[in-house]
Amino acid sequence: MSGLSDVKLGFIPLTDCAPLAVAQALGFFEEEGLAVELVREGSWATIRDKVAVGALDGAHMLAPMALAAQGAILAPLALNRNGSAITVSTALAEAMAVGGAADLATVIAARKASGEGLLTFAMVFPHSMHNFFLRDWLARGGVDPDQDVRIVVIPPPRMVERMRAGEVDGFCVGAPWNAVAEAEGVGRMLITASQFWPGGPDKVLGVTADLEAQRPDDLRACLRAVIRGAAWADDPDNRMALIELLARPDRIDAAPAAIARALESEIVFHRDAAGLPRREHGLWFLSQMERWGQLDAAADPQGLVDRVYRPDLYREAALSLGLLEALAFADPASPVPA
Repeated sequence: MSGLSDVKLGFIPLTDCAPLAVAQALGFFEEEGLAVELVREGSWATIRDKVAVGALDGAHMLAPMALAAQGAILAPLALNRNGSAITVSTALAEAMAVGGAADLATVIAARKASGEGLLTFAMVFPHSMHNFFLRDWLARGGVDPDQDVRIVVIPPPRMVERMRAGEVDGFCVGAPWNAVAEAEGVGRMLITASQFWPGGPDKVLGVTADLEAQRPDDLRACLRAVIRGAAWADDPDNRMALIELLARPDRIDAAPAAIARALESEIVFHRDAAGLPRREHGLWFLSQMERWGQLDAAADPQGLVDRVYRPDLYREAALSLGLLEALAFADPASPVPA
């Protein structure tokens, strides 16, 4: 008997799984009294289903996915800000004069006039920042996401191979897969999440409501360990060690240079209270879910966000670590996109 509490957490091979990977690799979970098994999963649907049935106690998770669970999954910690991007195939990039969605609209009109089929774009899951980012970008350029293009779901690690095979013309996915597409000459990155929404939200640590109700001490210990992992991952002095950790076959299994790209200028894990799950972010996600027909307009958005987003749990854990910035609520650097 180890005397440690068993916790099982899932993750998808993406750069923003870093706080979890660091917490395990550096022994932060064990120091907090937990024996954590990190399970690499192949898709967000698998993450959703395993957390829903209790096969996982929690996971690296798409923030809107937690909201879609209607209170069965809590989001007591945000794992990162920024990190995703929209990439198109090199062939499509060459057909777009400048590279904006308005240029894409011109290409689409030309294809329609010549009788060609719809372009295919991929995102990682319907309830995701990636879906909403992609749809908003298309709509602002005069492209109807539901009529003018075909949008499909593809797990993040398979995006590049599907583009290489000619099955998709563009995608929105998290790091490092956009950089991998560019490095391999398969695609060209057009816009990053930080350009769309500077400091905007992305993943959360999603945990079962039962974990808080039945094992609150284990949840608090888990939050403390992941916060420590996020702080370590944000430290520039640890950058090379972090890249080596994430590049391992049992984590992301991607080229170090591709992993490094988003870490240099995009992803924030901890600083400026990035780990605080902000309710205004949850409300924006719900507004997009309503906008794109995923949510009943008669639902109670504030009530749902209050049940799912738990800044109180984050603040309690962060303050116990001596992190006074956990009290911050204002986020002037991260306004909601107009």
